[in-house]
Amino acid sequence: MAVRAKEVTKLAMDGGRKAVKSLTPSDMKIGIDDIMEVLDLWKVSRKGADKIKAILEKESLINPTMFRYYNPRSKVEKAEKAFAAKIGTKYALAVNSGTSALIAAYVALGVGPGTEVIVPGFTFFATAAAAVVAKAVPVIAEIDDSFNLDPNDVARKITPQTKAIAAVHMVGTPADMDPIMEIAREHNLKVIEDCAQADGTSYKGRRVGSIGDCGCFSLDYYKIITSGEGGFMTTNDELAYIRAQSYHDTAACWRPDRYARERVPGELFCGENYRMSELQGAVALAQIRRMDKKMSAWRRNKKRIMAGIEKFPGLGFQRVPDPEGEAGFSLTMLYPTAELAVRAIDALVAEGVPAGGRKDKTVRDWHIYSYWEHILEQKTPTPEGCPFTCHVRFGGKLPEYSPDMCPKTIDYLHRSVRVSIGENYSKEECDSIALGINKVNESLLGQGQSN
Repeated sequence: MAVRAKEVTKLAMDGGRKAVKSLTPSDMKIGIDDIMEVLDLWKVSRKGADKIKAILEKESLINPTMFRYYNPRSKVEKAEKAFAAKIGTKYALAVNSGTSALIAAYVALGVGPGTEVIVPGFTFFATAAAAVVAKAVPVIAEIDDSFNLDPNDVARKITPQTKAIAAVHMVGTPADMDPIMEIAREHNLKVIEDCAQADGTSYKGRRVGSIGDCGCFSLDYYKIITSGEGGFMTTNDELAYIRAQSYHDTAACWRPDRYARERVPGELFCGENYRMSELQGAVALAQIRRMDKKMSAWRRNKKRIMAGIEKFPGLGFQRVPDPEGEAGFSLTMLYPTAELAVRAIDALVAEGVPAGGRKDKTVRDWHIYSYWEHILEQKTPTPEGCPFTCHVRFGGKLPEYSPDMCPKTIDYLHRSVRVSIGENYSKEECDSIALGINKVNESLLGQGQSN
């Protein structure tokens, strides 16, 4: 039966008796059953899982906060600090994907309607797509023998609308950043480093992601380090960090005083939701700690394989601007013709060498610009056609997109054969890979010479 208010003689705040003495606590939001579902990803045996569950049931577990903010024990915050320290930047912002990092970085640096971003013709489509999401127009440039942006073509592609250069570090190989940064300074352009395939690599002693204005990293399952999905944006620019931080969290304005009025123009605006979860943050933190060990093993194995490959007439290799800074999980050979590259792939695979390349020209590989019909045909989700139509209204001239607009890029890719390298390969396995490469190349190219 309910107690009537008139029966209460004195308010609790005035020293009277409390109306509600206690309440039954809610169930733990994230508990043992949830932990066991996560463990099942590793296919823990039933017997092992029962033991783990029994141990957990004896523990005094807390209810973990799975939200990155308002969390004194946040794994995401620890991962951000660890990543910033590893890359050598003042700030690192954790996000839910590498694509989100790119979009947040573009927006943070003022990429938008009426502007252009120069991107390489060899990169995952997200580099260009993120520019379109930011309402800018991507301008596709050639790669050179490093398989990254060709600085000479970048210089040719600059227009009055150019706002930024997206320098991508493809397949663990840092781009040649010195000439790119020189061009950017000369034309007052922003540089976004797409480090999705190069987490932790370096260029002339500096980690990629710390050289340009912003660095963008992916923690997708297939990257150097992974949290399943996730990413980081790095920068030394406080305003860029705050703008990216706002954009990644629906303009929640995570500033020193988040509810204060705008301190400088461009600080407050509407955003999206790209937050990283605490589960991703916990895995990312552990991955960051062992990143350098993995790359050290890859580099050691690549050096041993390269040392065992003989010199053959007409055979070239990808130029690596900083061999000491690359990830080392692959090596790329360049054959005189695309036909020889196709034959080499088949022969190498038959020898047990983990080789691949652009063997099948019908494969729609979204790492190659010629398959980006979303951009080449200016496809948009609504009939208005923005940002392409917007670009024209802002006074820009649209690039002349076509599948053959970057012939050098297509030539390099079709003549290339990439050999994957494992960090756990033994010396004998490395030597056998070199032997397989030498056997195939001697058959295709003629007698080789020892290095």
